[in-house]
Amino acid sequence: MHKFKLEAEVLEQYLLEVMSGRRRQWYDRLLAGGLFFASRFYRMGIQFRNWMYAKRIIRHHALGCLVVSIGNLSCGGTGKTPVVEVFARTLSAKGRKVAILSRGYRSKKRSFGSRLAHILHAQEIELPPKVVSDGKNLLMNSEFAGDEPYMLASNVKEAAVIVDKDRVKSGIYAIEHFHSDVIILDDGFQYLMLKPHINIALVDSTDPFGNGHVLPRGTLREPIKNIRRADYVFLTKSDGSHKLQHLKNFIRRHTRRAEIIECCHKPKHIVQLFSHERKELAELKGRRVAALSAIACPRSFENFLRQLGAELVLCDHYADHHRYTQQEIIDFINEAKAKGAEMILTTEKDAVRIPRLDRCDVPLYFLRIEIDILSGQESFDQCISRICFM
Repeated sequence: MHKFKLEAEVLEQYLLEVMSGRRRQWYDRLLAGGLFFASRFYRMGIQFRNWMYAKRIIRHHALGCLVVSIGNLSCGGTGKTPVVEVFARTLSAKGRKVAILSRGYRSKKRSFGSRLAHILHAQEIELPPKVVSDGKNLLMNSEFAGDEPYMLASNVKEAAVIVDKDRVKSGIYAIEHFHSDVIILDDGFQYLMLKPHINIALVDSTDPFGNGHVLPRGTLREPIKNIRRADYVFLTKSDGSHKLQHLKNFIRRHTRRAEIIECCHKPKHIVQLFSHERKELAELKGRRVAALSAIACPRSFENFLRQLGAELVLCDHYADHHRYTQQEIIDFINEAKAKGAEMILTTEKDAVRIPRLDRCDVPLYFLRIEIDILSGQESFDQCISRICFM
């Protein structure tokens, strides 16, 4: 099974390189041409689906409470989880009962035995959603919850976190069992079955729309013009410079009504992986560091470490959402030790997928990242007030 997953990750990485144009052999270009034609059909299918919802041929569901959708146009890499976290934490602090609904991408399914036991015991064929957190306790590990839901449940303990592909079902469950009055759809921009009261789209300012093509020729889930559905557009990974003005102008050509908010992902501290000991970022300055990651944009993580003064002696990255084996971590630790690394740094998202080790010759830390609003703070405050007083 592990070998099959590795082969799938290699294929995924190859296709990403073909999409980006980094593969230039004749057969790569031939494949890119085939992917282009496939993307035309995919685009037509997406637009037809959107039209069906817009004309109310397919009807949206209503939950009877406020629904906030946070998502993006592209596949991964926009830094969505910290944005969901800041919304959930801010709304909870203002007295709202928040539930975060996630599809639990690449989370492990329930075993056949547990599904059968539920049917026999409850006499219901439909399984309830997976409750990662009830707003008080963490109830599930990252393997069954999925990386992002587990991170959110760990960092926003006052919010319920529920995983199910059917977010209408999980929304009803949140209202009935946890009395939620605000539902946050994690990665919900394309989930049209629930009509959001507020629609938030995230755009990575360092790589806004990839090569401009939709899947499978590019990384866009739908055409750029569909950003007009957004009420707020968050430009993530911003450096606060005036260089982003052309991107803002480009977005303005597609949507006049959306408020644009610039934010950056700011490192806060580092945390020891197993003891959870917290250290200041100054600890990295001048230290020899090995970097390990399996995220959509590993270079942004590695650049953070360099900016903090670390000397990177080893960098290794796997496909996004890769679940590490114990042997892979041991091998990396041995290689890091041979290169003279004083510590190993990974991302918080990766940290939940690293198995616990009895012995670690090079200390393992993850980098804690949070969102800082650079411009548009008034628009963000207005958005929060709008949610609280709806």
